[in-house]
Amino acid sequence: MDLRRLRHVAVVGTVLAHLPEPLRALAVKHRELLKFAVVGGTTFLVDNGIWYLLKLTFLAPKPTTAKAIAIMIATIVSYILNREWSFRTRGGRERAHEAALFFLVSGVAVAINLIPLYMSRYVFHLEVPHVSRFVQEVADFASGSVIGMLLAMAFRFWGLRRWVFPDELGRKRRDVPTDDTATAGSRR
Repeated sequence: MDLRRLRHVAVVGTVLAHLPEPLRALAVKHRELLKFAVVGGTTFLVDNGIWYLLKLTFLAPKPTTAKAIAIMIATIVSYILNREWSFRTRGGRERAHEAALFFLVSGVAVAINLIPLYMSRYVFHLEVPHVSRFVQEVADFASGSVIGMLLAMAFRFWGLRRWVFPDELGRKRRDVPTDDTATAGSRR
């Protein structure tokens, strides 16, 4: 077992040990969704940090463009974390094919994420001078970082499980004996 995997098992085991039994069983049953949510929380911070940096500086007149750039950077981070952690026991496609599918699904998710922000700004005119700066910022956050992100997250989780990291390929990958499983099997 390599050191990285050992650290992963230790962290997960420590967290699980502190959960009450009913919650522990639920967490184990839905561990993939929980990992996806942790990655989502991380990329939420990346996305919003970059978005606000851009929209409060040189892309102030173009909040949708700033959001698109932030989402693209967060999507790259998401691919790496999802492939290496959330869905590491799934998939098994050639890396380039898998990445192309990931970014295709994520591209659709970007469009889904931008629709509420676009509607807020350009359909409902929740922007200065029609509303105060405070109302504009609250509307931007609610539409771009809450509503849009939740819609995109639901689509992305479904799309990644269905097309990018399908379980059928993961079963093949899990069924191939590795040094870890061969060693574990001989200890029983």
